[in-house]
Amino acid sequence: MENLDVVVLRTLLDWRRAGRHALLATVVRTWGSSPRPVGSIMAMCEDGAVVGSVSGGCIEDDLIYRFTRAYTAPASSEAAHAQQIPSGPPQFVKYGITADEAHRFGLPCGGTLELLLEFDPDAASLQALVEQLARGQLVRRSVCLDDGAASLQASTEPADLSVSATELVNTFGPEYRMLMIGAGQLSEYVATMALFNGFAVTVCDPREEYRGAWAVPGVTVVSDMPDDVVTAFQPDRRSCVIALTHDPKLDDLALLEALKSEAFYIGAIGSRRNNQARHQRMVEHLDQTPETLARLRGPIGIYIGSKTPPEIAVSVMAEILAVKNGVKLPRDMEVSVAKDGLALAHNDRGALVCGMPRAGD
Repeated sequence: MENLDVVVLRTLLDWRRAGRHALLATVVRTWGSSPRPVGSIMAMCEDGAVVGSVSGGCIEDDLIYRFTRAYTAPASSEAAHAQQIPSGPPQFVKYGITADEAHRFGLPCGGTLELLLEFDPDAASLQALVEQLARGQLVRRSVCLDDGAASLQASTEPADLSVSATELVNTFGPEYRMLMIGAGQLSEYVATMALFNGFAVTVCDPREEYRGAWAVPGVTVVSDMPDDVVTAFQPDRRSCVIALTHDPKLDDLALLEALKSEAFYIGAIGSRRNNQARHQRMVEHLDQTPETLARLRGPIGIYIGSKTPPEIAVSVMAEILAVKNGVKLPRDMEVSVAKDGLALAHNDRGALVCGMPRAGD
């Protein structure tokens, strides 16, 4: 599944190439609580079709009402004509300025957001942008506020949206990257969720029997040894590395290479016992210390009682997103802590049923 921004831009490009009027809305400022962050985009066609979002739906409904009634009302109506998607330079529009408007548009209490509306963006420029994004490039798009002309420039790192008196600058592309070691079934579920959360995903597995069955489109699959792949991947602070093979020959050296990087998340699948064995193995045979292994997560995921590969993938992806977003999870959501608690509870219940004293009594 493509990144949502790419889906929006590709759909907008299709509308414009077909000669249809359309607009591109970008969240440029927010005050207080806001349903969508700065940089979020939405495209709307002349017939009212919408892709992407800038709110929970109410603002989208208002934009449809304001700019597309011409295509549902009688063509001779002056009121209808006034509702067409206009041509001309971009326009700023604010929502939620008053408490009544915040309620009307479904904004949180005190929430206000400002949009920039671009009318009939140039198809050739959109096509160039979509093609660069399809190649996995990071692209800086600048929009002149006087006439709506857009220019593109390759970017080396993600940047926050900026807006001045003369231009809007928004950076598009795979802001976050994920490298997974192992092309098994669990990897397919994690990769699918990572893709629709905006990650560019690479899967490494030198085992042909696993790699040959890979079935998730949009993922880069490589066959070199994992530690070499991690080195070439050059993980940065917007990268995560996950080992999912359960095979120390594949996982251990790759994880050590990842620990030399700034990757925001490094982890390996496995039970508490496997995780302890991994740490012990690395200390005894790979010259590591508890301090050098402190960033290595395991067992990975948050505890939701998951048993099946899809549920385990949800658990893993939830933890990755929490770390990415700077959310500190409660300790009782950590897999090892939660399972220890469950085991203790089960032991306590068993001891009471059997009439035996608990350990330590």
